[in-house]
Amino acid sequence: MPYRTPRAAPSASLDDRALSASIGTLAAAFCLGGALTLLALAGARTARAATAPVVGPADGAPLMRAPLQVVAPVDLKRYAGLWHEQARLPNRFQKQCTGPVTAEYTPLADGTVEVRNRCIVADGSFDESVGSARVVPVAGQPGAGRLEVRFAPEWLGWLPVVWGDYWILKLDRDYQVALVGTPNRKYLWVLSRVPRLEDDLLEAELAYARTLGFDVDKVERTGR
Repeated sequence: MPYRTPRAAPSASLDDRALSASIGTLAAAFCLGGALTLLALAGARTARAATAPVVGPADGAPLMRAPLQVVAPVDLKRYAGLWHEQARLPNRFQKQCTGPVTAEYTPLADGTVEVRNRCIVADGSFDESVGSARVVPVAGQPGAGRLEVRFAPEWLGWLPVVWGDYWILKLDRDYQVALVGTPNRKYLWVLSRVPRLEDDLLEAELAYARTLGFDVDKVERTGR
């Protein structure tokens, strides 16, 4: 008796191949559709980024945590002399100051600078602190306005902890207005040669400090 292959078998094989082809087509379409969707979303994000306003440091963008830059070069002989504080971020070591604040810098023969801070306290008397400042070299920036200040006794000067950062962040060409801060953005001062800086000039300094990431909303305006 001759062998006959059942007719149903070829039909099943063809159906399997057709089903596999359909699944493959759907999978390819799904992958292609997903890729096109991702491309569309990426394009939309790019378009939004191109048309959206630039978020500055004061708005909380990562740029506000970028390293601060100091003025370079700074002529310490021109920077020396009497400065009047116009504004500051609150700090514990000036809590007693209720009136005008001054800082006087005197270059010394050994390359350091004498720092004499003075302020009026609640009873009308003066509170004075005398310290020392030294220049911190910055690679590639000779004369950079990066200093450290110490008010602890001289014999403790070997301890890094007694030195505080003093960075000159902005300084006009005539050495009349200076913006001073610390790299952690915790401390900030606006200084001027005149006892009272015009309001618009002070606001311009604070606006610049805001672009650097300082919380100028907390600033205390000295003597105002």
